Amino acid sequence: MALLKWPKPGSNGSVSPEGSTEGRMPLMEHLRELRNRLLIALLGLVAGIVIGFVYFDPIWKFLEEPYCGLQQAQQLRPGQCTLLVLGVFDSFFVNLKVAALCGLVVSSPLWLYQIWAFVTPGLYRNEKRYSMMFMGLAVPLFLLGAGLAYLVTDTGLAILLSFAPTGTLTGLTIDEYLNYILVMIVIFGVSFELPLLMVFLNVIGVLPRATVAKHRRMVIFIMFLFAAVATPSTDPFSMIALAIPMVVLFALAEGFMYLREKRSASKGDDFSHLSDDEASPLDLEATDTDPPR
Repeated sequence: MALLKWPKPGSNGSVSPEGSTEGRMPLMEHLRELRNRLLIALLGLVAGIVIGFVYFDPIWKFLEEPYCGLQQAQQLRPGQCTLLVLGVFDSFFVNLKVAALCGLVVSSPLWLYQIWAFVTPGLYRNEKRYSMMFMGLAVPLFLLGAGLAYLVTDTGLAILLSFAPTGTLTGLTIDEYLNYILVMIVIFGVSFELPLLMVFLNVIGVLPRATVAKHRRMVIFIMFLFAAVATPSTDPFSMIALAIPMVVLFALAEGFMYLREKRSASKGDDFSHLSDDEASPLDLEATDTDPPR
């Protein structure tokens, strides 16, 4: 298993353990490394949650802005945005959820790096180069998706609340609204990562571009279907707002895969995926260039 590699002697001053002739990391050492990296990521998440509790007020003011811009938000108290608290523990759980979201976003560079550092020993040199680029793009893409979700939340809510009969008062509970906007942010953010995952699978040789091109129509249909099911508002505007950027990112990913494979083909055989200790394949067939004896 590639992930169980031990650093080669002389590469960083370390040597392989006794009895490991191939430089493989023992399973227990591998599990200890996983434990340590999970612990570091967890500590970073806890620190981010503490920050979320400390700065709850400005974060919550930012999150409730899409709802407070609607006319329905001011029906109970004209001129003031109103969200209802109906449960005894609702206020506490709202604080906890907001802090958890803040911690997840603030600590994302740390836990993403821990994932990369744990996986990278099992990658070849060209895969390490691409994986570092992907890790650098993962956070901006997630934030881009989350930002788009924030921008379309008010329009989606306005469409849904406009179906209320005339003469009725509209009032959302604070927990209901928070769950709605958090699901929107997570769904949009994760969806923007899927084309990046597709490119990564192409780089490591799992997903060729020909397979993607063959099923392109089906993939686009699945994207629209996913957007319709995943968005909590179920309104057509939110579905289109999620599906169209996903299709655009999918097209960009496919274009990158095409250019990469075309470049690799123009260079001929590519042995960059081989490890330093692995010999390249040799052509054992006889040739006519050998002089006659």
